[in-house]
Amino acid sequence: MRLTTMTDYSLRLLMYVAQHPERLCTIAEVARAYDISEAHLMKITHQLGLCGWLETVRGKGGGMRLAAAPADINLGAVVRSIEPDFFLVDCFGSDPVCLLAGSCQLTSIVSGALQGFMQHLDGHTLADLLPAPVDSASRLRPVTFGKRPARVPT
Repeated sequence: MRLTTMTDYSLRLLMYVAQHPERLCTIAEVARAYDISEAHLMKITHQLGLCGWLETVRGKGGGMRLAAAPADINLGAVVRSIEPDFFLVDCFGSDPVCLLAGSCQLTSIVSGALQGFMQHLDGHTLADLLPAPVDSASRLRPVTFGKRPARVPT
């Protein structure tokens, strides 16, 4: 199974915006960060906005932000809203023509694999894709690599 580039970029865009909750993000900055075409990101931003995953603000000083908390954005739902179809084999199409019809179990097996894939995505949210927040206390501790830190006189 392979997701479309649009779905890949959609997830990247959501991840970027989720990591900057304190401000609006722009298409230009996301394009620079991920080396993606601004034209592609414009279409994706529009689609994510229509689906309710992003809020967009037009005009000078505009940009985008998540429409919900990362923990409330289900990955399976995002993928379903962006992917154009899940026709993994020709017999999944709207007008299947197959000489093996009636004597082949490929459709049911592949369908089961797709269901398993989507169930796995349904078990995760955008929050699961984000880096763990850095604990301010751990940033202050010296790295010792097996040695005890030198005592500081008090």
